[in-house]
Amino acid sequence: MKVFIITGPPYSGKGTQCEFLKNILEYQHISTGDICRAEKENKTEIGLVLTEFEEKGDLVPDEIMKNLFGNILDKNSNSKGIILDGYPRTNVQVDNLIELLEERSLEIEQVINIEVSEKELLKRAKKRAETSNRIDDKDEQTHVKRIKVYQEKTKPAIDYMKTLFKVHDFDGIGSVESITHKIKSSLIN
Repeated sequence: MKVFIITGPPYSGKGTQCEFLKNILEYQHISTGDICRAEKENKTEIGLVLTEFEEKGDLVPDEIMKNLFGNILDKNSNSKGIILDGYPRTNVQVDNLIELLEERSLEIEQVINIEVSEKELLKRAKKRAETSNRIDDKDEQTHVKRIKVYQEKTKPAIDYMKTLFKVHDFDGIGSVESITHKIKSSLIN
């Protein structure tokens, strides 16, 4: 099974790109946000813990995410490949993911990093809040906090990944199709 990571700030279009790429590559799209929302909606034990962190715009603790992702990898072990969307987000999560993959004799093939300016991210967040039915999209302060958490935690994790894996940076401004085309042309098959 091949493992790709798509990373970048919140509202950068990671999920949109994952949806296109999963169809092109025939991989599973593993969205941290979608999985966490399902856990919260089902009011599972982990879902209640996730709610506490995510609705404040905080990152979920690394150990909780490690356990969640170990289960996800096991459930998708027969897949041709997976695209991780929204994980890892911290240096510790990068190390945890490497450990989880090594335990399963897997490795990260490539990391795609989508870059978008803060001004554009806030514009996109506002637009998504108008069309989304997600509670966590309604508060503008949460948008600002998510971007700040990204800058403080995830950006350093991306820089850390650049020392470990092949990371391709892409400008997230432009049509969805043009960005998809650029990403697709860089993928290791």
